[in-house]
Amino acid sequence: MIRNPNLKITPVLLAAALAAASAFAQSSGHGSEQMKKSMDSGMQGMHKMQMSGDTDKDFAMMMKMHHQQALDMAKVEVEHGKSPELKAMASKMIKDQSKEIEQLNKWLQQNK
Repeated sequence: MIRNPNLKITPVLLAAALAAASAFAQSSGHGSEQMKKSMDSGMQGMHKMQMSGDTDKDFAMMMKMHHQQALDMAKVEVEHGKSPELKAMASKMIKDQSKEIEQLNKWLQQNK
């Protein structure tokens, strides 16, 4: 993996990357492969993220990315999974972590 110390992940760039990863995950075929590709894409994004030096902002940005990865995986489980228990858990994760992403976005917006 190539790391670029000059790369700054802006909210717009992050949103575009997350949207692309989500669209890719939804358009691929097999559920397990979708999850793997989504996780790999998200991990690359987190590794490329340049820390701001502000622990709160860095936490909010990284948790937002982490939650988005969980959402992508949960959506694949709901779509392709067979276990009613895991599908219910994934549905709950989608609801809960979407709310947390909204809270993180709000905090980031208020603390630019």
